[in-house]
Amino acid sequence: MRYQDIRTWKDIDFKRLTGVQPKTFAKMLAVLEKELGNFGRPPKLSRADQLLMTLMYWREYRTQFHIAGSYDISESTVCRTVNKVEDALIRSGEFRLPGKKVLQPSDTLIEVVLVDVSEQAIERPKKSKNAIRVAKRSDIPKKHK
Repeated sequence: MRYQDIRTWKDIDFKRLTGVQPKTFAKMLAVLEKELGNFGRPPKLSRADQLLMTLMYWREYRTQFHIAGSYDISESTVCRTVNKVEDALIRSGEFRLPGKKVLQPSDTLIEVVLVDVSEQAIERPKKSKNAIRVAKRSDIPKKHK
């Protein structure tokens, strides 16, 4: 799926597909165009398609093999593109997740439940002489020679 196909979608559907709002996508695209210069042979995918491919890779957990088939590129190109986009977004510093301490406020109430799972004796039936039956030699089949 190319960016040209989804750029006119509703914001809700766009976010469902990519995981980000269209405004955030536009900011990410601006960062990519600034960070990644044009040099060498022109890429088969536009910057918008490269970003969309990376977001779909993160969102759907599809293998690079399947993404390569969808975009008609090689698997190694998918790997290089995803790494290149990730590095550019990280270098920009605008798209970072908050740390662990920010995600979990300090006033969180933690409830602990203790369960006693120590071993306990189990009552077993007592063995008695009546419960044991000794087989007689005549009951045991003999091997045939």
